[in-house]
Amino acid sequence: MTHGRITRTLGTAALTAGILLGTLPTAPAASADQVRDGQWANSYFGLDKVWSVSKGDGVTVAVIDSGVDASHLDLTGSLLPGYDPEGQGRETKPTDEHGTGMASLIAGHGHGDGEGVVGLAPGVKILPVYRGEGNTMPQGIKWAVDHGAKVINISQVTTTSGPEDFVEAVSYALQHKVLVVAGSGNDAGTVRTPANTPGVLAVGAVDKNQKIWGKSNYGPELMLTAPGVGIVTAAPETVGSCRNPYCIGDGTSVATAYVSAAAALVFAKHPDLTPGQVANRLVKTATVPAGVSQLPDARYGYGTIHPYEALTKDIPPGPAQGPLAASADTAATDSTGQGPNGHRSDPAVQGIQQPSSGLSLPLIAGIGGGVVALLIVVIVVAAVASSRKRGRAQPLPYQPGPVPPPHTAPPGWPPAPQQHAQQPYGPPSGYPQQQAPYQGPHQGGGWQ
Repeated sequence: MTHGRITRTLGTAALTAGILLGTLPTAPAASADQVRDGQWANSYFGLDKVWSVSKGDGVTVAVIDSGVDASHLDLTGSLLPGYDPEGQGRETKPTDEHGTGMASLIAGHGHGDGEGVVGLAPGVKILPVYRGEGNTMPQGIKWAVDHGAKVINISQVTTTSGPEDFVEAVSYALQHKVLVVAGSGNDAGTVRTPANTPGVLAVGAVDKNQKIWGKSNYGPELMLTAPGVGIVTAAPETVGSCRNPYCIGDGTSVATAYVSAAAALVFAKHPDLTPGQVANRLVKTATVPAGVSQLPDARYGYGTIHPYEALTKDIPPGPAQGPLAASADTAATDSTGQGPNGHRSDPAVQGIQQPSSGLSLPLIAGIGGGVVALLIVVIVVAAVASSRKRGRAQPLPYQPGPVPPPHTAPPGWPPAPQQHAQQPYGPPSGYPQQQAPYQGPHQGGGWQ
């Protein structure tokens, strides 16, 4: 993800799932409301409406990242004792600004009179987990599950391991009713690890107009999008490139933090739901841009989150697995294999391999039964014809009674194409018109 400093000047930093940074021209410290006014996503979400239903109280969100600054004014009192797999205490002694920024978008509560960053779910507690070196993130996932996390936010990608390294940890999380949310990546390529692991809710980034961010990674694993362009976050003043209380940047990292926060809100309001059922509420209330006719879409997934609707709409819980892809240890959770619309989802979403011919196994069986029946009829006809040709009676081969119908596919096969109501493309009703570009920090590149 790419960041920029808000109050003074900024440098540039990039992480594996990074935040790209921009700079604010040297100037006096920003006014107290510059930070809050710069949080355009707050207006998009309609925070007052959202918070009238849920602030996420009672839910713990683990942030597996570069550590979270527990002393930041916008996060004081929001952190629980965390974990560094190497025992160096870096979970609360951040090595850069990234982890603090993600935590602030989830649980930031601002300070003073309307100052500082507020997150989407300010009532939640943050469980900071240092990402570690090498392939230690799966270890962090298990630790977070064992220490009370309900949602695990991973605004990171890794090049040192593949999805197979995360399968056991993600399955462990789902078995304990913990949702894992991860960013798709920031290089406009395929969905990166760990977001491409079965069972993980993979997230892409959109801008103020709900248009996909140009560097947002995409593919069949992508499930949801969220605001991820020009996002203001908190930052530590002692480490990282910002060296300032606040940064601004782009990326799937920040979008992931918003989706994790939205999931926490839903868990707080509906504590009996499974991770798949929480994902189901987010999916069924997402906004799909015009022109997208097949869901999930490779770039948008099922659309952009709307937390208030996810909290308040009358949505049946549905199968326990919901739209989350099945892994070996979680497939039995939902034997129906049904996706968020009551139909079997896209094979990549459900983790189901279709035969290369495109025919379903039940349909193949039906065809096979039909062929057998046809062969019996052909044999009988040929025998009768041969007998007549030779002019004498011949014993007929065994002729069964009425040929039973072939084994057919389930009723209604093949299924009719899914119909999806097109929702308006653009900001929701009541969203204020954008004025001249925000004159706070310069916008940087892009986060992951």
